[in-house]
Formats: sequence, C-alpha cells, structure tokens
Amino acid sequence: QVALQFPDELLADAAEVAARMEAATGAEMYVLGDTTYGSCCVDEVAAEHVGAEAVLHYGPACLSPCRKLPVLHIFGRQPLDVRCCTEVFRELYPERQSCVVVLSDVVYAHAMGELEQQLCPEYPNVIFSKLVCGDPPGPAVPGEERKFGRQFLVKAAGGLQDYAMFYVGAEGLALTSFMLTWNRCPFSSFNPVTGCGRRETLHVNRALMRRLYLVERARDAGVVGILVGTLGVAGYLTVLQHLRELLRRAGKRSYTLAVGKPNPAKLANFLEVDIFVLVACAQNSLLDSSDFYRPVVTPYELELACNPAREWTGNYLTDFRDLLPGACAHVELPPAVPAAEAVPDVSLITGKMRATHLCDPPTSQLPPSTALACRDQTRALAEISPAASFLESRSWRGLEQQLGQTPICKAVQGRRGIAIAYEDEGCEQ
Repeated sequence: QVALQFPDELLADAAEVAARMEAATGAEMYVLGDTTYGSCCVDEVAAEHVGAEAVLHYGPACLSPCRKLPVLHIFGRQPLDVRCCTEVFRELYPERQSCVVVLSDVVYAHAMGELEQQLCPEYPNVIFSKLVCGDPPGPAVPGEERKFGRQFLVKAAGGLQDYAMFYVGAEGLALTSFMLTWNRCPFSSFNPVTGCGRRETLHVNRALMRRLYLVERARDAGVVGILVGTLGVAGYLTVLQHLRELLRRAGKRSYTLAVGKPNPAKLANFLEVDIFVLVACAQNSLLDSSDFYRPVVTPYELELACNPAREWTGNYLTDFRDLLPGACAHVELPPAVPAAEAVPDVSLITGKMRATHLCDPPTSQLPPSTALACRDQTRALAEISPAASFLESRSWRGLEQQLGQTPICKAVQGRRGIAIAYEDEGCEQ
C-alpha cells in the first residue's frame, strides 16, 4: 500500500498516475487529495490513515526529514535554458576567480549537472550544492553545510561568508529562507520562467528588522499560542515540549493549537493570545502575519525573546531542529533567578517595565471539590486558564439572565424586515 501525495496544481493527473503505478507494480495506490498543512511537507498522518507503507511525494518539496515512513520525492522537470543561465551567471560574476555556491529549486535539479559542466571549467571556485532527502549519514566534516536538504563543502579559509550565492529558481519562500539564513552572503538569482537574472537585495535588512521587531513583541507577550504547523517533520513533538517549558520558565502562559493552515480568520478566534509561534518546516515557518490580528513568530524568534542565554549573532535560524538538544545551535536554559536579583528591562514598544529572567513558577491547581469554604470558581479557573483570565478582564461578558430583576410586561410586536430597511421606516428618494 503506497500513498501518492500531489500538490493542488497536479491533482488533475493523480488518477492516471495512480492507475499506471498500480498496473506496473501491483501495489495498492492511494491519492492524498489534500494536506492539512503545506504541500511541500510529507503528510505522514494522512498516509497512516490508509495504512500506507511508503509515500511518493510529487512536486516542490522542503526536504524536511520524516519520522516514520520511507519517502520517495518526485520533483518533476521544469524546463531550464542552461545556455541562458550560463550567460546570466557570467554577467553577474565577470571575475573568473569568484567564490560562488549554486543553489536551485528542486524542480530544476535535473539540469544542474549540465550547468556544472558549463561553468566549472571557467570558474574553479564554484560549488554546486547537492539535494539530500532526509538526514545525511554520518557527522558533518569541517566546512560542510547541511541545511534545507542541501549539502555542499566550503573550501575557503574564511568560511561561507567569503562566498556569494547564486539561486536558480523563481522568487518564493525557499529563496527567502536561504537569504535570511545565509544573510552575510550576497545573493543573486536566475528566474527560468522569465529568463532574467538579478542581484537580490530582498531587503534582507528590512526583513531582519521586521523579524527582530516581532522578537520584541514576543518579549511583551503574556499569553502565547503555539501553532502546530506540521505532524510529519521529525522532532516536532520535542520542540513543542521545549517551547512549553521555555514559556513556563519565562512566566508566560501558553496554548497549543492545531488549526491546520493558519489564516487571519482562524487565529482571530483566540483574542486572549498576545502572539503566536508557528512550528512548521523551514519554508512555511516564515509566515507573513501583517494581515493577522496578532503577529506570528518562529521558534527561533521566541527563543531570542525568552531565553536570556541566546543572543543575536547575526545568524538567523529557520529550521526548528537547530534548537533541539544535540544540534549545533542548541543553547541550554540558564538556571532560575530570584525575582529580587533580576535585572529589570524596559520594553522598546510600550515603554513599560518587564521581567526577562527565567523562574520556576509554582503550578496552580483548582481547589478540590471537598473544600469546606466556598471559593470563587471563576477566579480560581482564571489563575490557570488564559481564556478565563482574559474573559474576567473584559467589561462586557455576554447576556445575563437577571432573574427577578426585569419587570414583567406584555409582549409587543417588533419591527419587520431587514436592518437596512424596516417596513415602518420611510424610503428616501
């Protein structure tokens, strides 16, 4: 039993592909018609519902490692004019000794070998990245980069910062993620659809300024919603537990929410939440939340806000697995600091004082039902529930019955019609 996962734009061909696969292999094929989260991720949950023993993933992919099922990626072969791409590369890098790393979208990976044959004789310092599905075996050697399913070895003495990046593909989330992660490297790109090349300014500085502003918003937040944006990427349960512990130690309350693909309408239902953190793959975690009622940050940005031991070094992390124990970028939580010894901090947004130290808050519990004294159940619930605490602070809490307080009167006929024009209202000409 094999699950075939197609993106929306390829679903029209799914039935024919499944029929041919069944005829050729004899295995039972199931088409995953839609995905709960981003189509670039493997939907292991839907595959397990049909008892699939393997998944064939068609179309663009983020190449995030999966937890359980074996996965085979079929990227497709989008056309690439290698000659035109070579000419654009020569125009962007006229110096033949330029140190450049060539990256590509997965749909153009089939043509990278031909492009390498064209460029390497002229550019001895050009490095072509290789696609790696899942975690590569063995530890990384010095100078080796393993990110976003790409693997390449940097030979320059100064490291990766001495290299420029050349991306083959259209503008999108993959390029944005690359540029934020390797923000010290100058980027240029070639769009195979338009046949044009350009130097990418991405407004990296503006994008980083926006993300650092969200870090400041996260420091001010009292209630954080943890959005589950994947159920298939390896390590997502570990990072959920890590974020919950981090928020508890930082004195913030948290919800864990599974709402599928986030949109403004869904998240606007949680008014008590001050900020959301999205646990998703490296491409989908950079959500543009400008249209949302509350901002959405990445796990790395939440760590910058709540973990005093993590400092901004200029290296941006979009893969949440880099934050887990054993990863190169993991930072242990520092010990708790008594409130009397904590150094106060001032918010750059509100100008108010706030606490930035980690503590060990006691776990609040509801009073037992056998308590002799009658207690305010709403207030007791508010001590542990962010929703109840938010509702308690509002001046209007809904309709109240007020039994015995409303005078008795006969029922009268009300207005008829629609709100824009009741029947007893005159029509203006």
